[in-house]
Amino acid sequence: MKTIKILGLLGVVTVLSACEMDNALEGIGTDKTTDRGINAHHLSTLVAGIWVDPNGCDHWIIDDGFEGYLSERLTPDGRPVCSGVAAPTTATGPFKDGSPIPDTL
Repeated sequence: MKTIKILGLLGVVTVLSACEMDNALEGIGTDKTTDRGINAHHLSTLVAGIWVDPNGCDHWIIDDGFEGYLSERLTPDGRPVCSGVAAPTTATGPFKDGSPIPDTL
């Protein structure tokens, strides 16, 4: 029973410390234009490629090593772009450029 109480207390401490960390980073978390990770940089320095979804429509894709970014490619009036640049479920372009972190586990 003592072990269960200790594990429960550790769980509570972990949850509360995560909340405190979130509060400490509150001002930082609102800016989504900068990666503050190992190779901190502005996201505009990364190079996007195109991933084609199963329906044949394009999505901008960026691979930052540990993180990835994906957004739908839209025309100015908000319609999806389906260019046929690659086969469905295929990524094309230099989307891994701009980050020195390799994609290895």
